[in-house]
Amino acid sequence: MSQTPHMNLLPAQLDVLIIGAGISGVGAACHLQQQCPGKRFALVESQAGFGGTWRTHSYPGARSDSDLFTFGYRFKPWRGDPIATADQILKYMDEVISEHHLSERIHYGHRVLSARWSSAEACWFVKIQHTPAEGSPVIRQVRCNFLWMCQGYYRHAEGYTPEWPGRADFAGRIVHPQQWPQDLDLTGQRVVVIGSGATAATLVPSLAGTCEHVTMLQRSPTWFATGRNANELADTLRALDIPHEWTHEIVRRKVLHDQANIQQRCVQEPDAVAAELLAGVREALGPDFAHLADIHFKPSYRPWQQRLAFVPNGDLFKAVRNGQASVVTGQIERFLPEGIRLSNGEVVPADVIVTATGFNLNVLGDIAFQIDEQPLDFGRSVTWRGAMFTGLPNLVWVFGYFRASWTLRSDLLGDFVCKLLQHMDTHGLSSVVPQLRPEDQGMALSPWVRPDNFNPGYLARSMHQLPRQGDRAPWLHLQDYRIEKDTLPAAALDDRSLIFN
Repeated sequence: MSQTPHMNLLPAQLDVLIIGAGISGVGAACHLQQQCPGKRFALVESQAGFGGTWRTHSYPGARSDSDLFTFGYRFKPWRGDPIATADQILKYMDEVISEHHLSERIHYGHRVLSARWSSAEACWFVKIQHTPAEGSPVIRQVRCNFLWMCQGYYRHAEGYTPEWPGRADFAGRIVHPQQWPQDLDLTGQRVVVIGSGATAATLVPSLAGTCEHVTMLQRSPTWFATGRNANELADTLRALDIPHEWTHEIVRRKVLHDQANIQQRCVQEPDAVAAELLAGVREALGPDFAHLADIHFKPSYRPWQQRLAFVPNGDLFKAVRNGQASVVTGQIERFLPEGIRLSNGEVVPADVIVTATGFNLNVLGDIAFQIDEQPLDFGRSVTWRGAMFTGLPNLVWVFGYFRASWTLRSDLLGDFVCKLLQHMDTHGLSSVVPQLRPEDQGMALSPWVRPDNFNPGYLARSMHQLPRQGDRAPWLHLQDYRIEKDTLPAAALDDRSLIFN
């Protein structure tokens, strides 16, 4: 694969430094290479290979819960089933890297420690630790004009695990999906997966049948959608020998149309959508287990207030129906040597406990930023279109969509960054930074993501670290592809919200 280490040294001076070689970083490199071919750029990646999430998550059955027609890049047709495994996504990314000759641009084992902006020199000085496969770590410094932050939004080295009472008393093994032990043998083991999100819904059917029994232990339910892991329109177009590029674009538009419709319905008629989702779960569970839908799969929040997880081919519910898996809903009181005791006194027996309990937010790569020798207080910044930030020059952070595929925004921002760099080159400009205009002073500010819009735990725990948004364009973080697909390409660079020098 294209993650084979190479001997090229990271250049000491660059026009653009892309941080992260996951789905965003590889996409950014493709856009930059195509639209700004004269730019000197490189990608640095702290892990030993590309892929980001799809490299980190090596637990059984790891897969995307976004369809690959929209999660795939717009410039690279997806030819498989809509829901893909981590291995399939890595293979797809490997093809992209190879087709765009990016191997020599990506530097693995390079972790950014700090970044210092100098207004006098209009550039970033970036300190990077390179840890080679053999030998001691080396500190390198890179000078670059622009930072393209593609490191994602959570820490890959550690997942979030709450501190439960009695955890040290448990006699078995406790693992987090982000650090899945390759030597873990679950034969004959009773496994409890704590969590109710997409990771738990993937793990439970993957483990079912390989262990004695697997239990999904959830504090509260998640909304699940069920359906075949297939796209009928894509299958029809492929059968008609329609070119792959056409099929990809047509299916992509149809999926986006359908997603926009369901999101709108979740707001306008949430009870009707909830009833439809529950009906799908009942059907997947079968008549003998349909009653479990109202007990374990009926959340208290409206659909899409947190992420709506897709269960391809209803595999989670099949595992319950077949008796290989079960679901328990309740509050954990404490761990015991033999398992977990709930607040109602019930004990869930376990030999292995998997904590599929979420992420720790990674804010700007956990990098120490300085602006003209002053530490950056990112939480005091105001965002410009959810991509740039007041007080932070020559930097874009790719933060994708919660309710749509991450790559959709990665592609949009790829076009925007290239447009911005072309504008600066044309006019001989060396720096750009968002700044509130006189008419924006005193406007109402709200969190990076409004809790009534989207409220998962990893955001709630770390919202104070994130920038705020305003009450008008361009100071909004909309999180809405339907709007941004039109507004981002048309974003004005001369409305006085961006200060160029």
